[in-house]
Amino acid sequence: MTEHRFSSAITKTSHGIRFAVRLTPRGGRDAIDGWATAADGSRHLKVRVSVPPEDGKANAALIVLLAKFFAVSKSSVTIVGGATARQKLVEVAGENAALTARLNDV
Repeated sequence: MTEHRFSSAITKTSHGIRFAVRLTPRGGRDAIDGWATAADGSRHLKVRVSVPPEDGKANAALIVLLAKFFAVSKSSVTIVGGATARQKLVEVAGENAALTARLNDV
């Protein structure tokens, strides 16, 4: 099995993967900006959306963006932690190796 650059930032689950996201609402456009390392050494995916963080709009935009990125349904993407924070824990349902490989290409 090939080791991916950011495999330490990705947790495999029984039905997909889990990883941290740092979301920037009102970011000017919807985009995945790549991986970053926090001061504590933890890694997260930097994502920006153009909508404001009101009434769940930013979270909904994040789910749509990630669903398109992974080519999965919106129901396959779940925010499992940090719904009201910039730092979120996201889970994507699907085949582990394909999802991990897609994240490694960011």
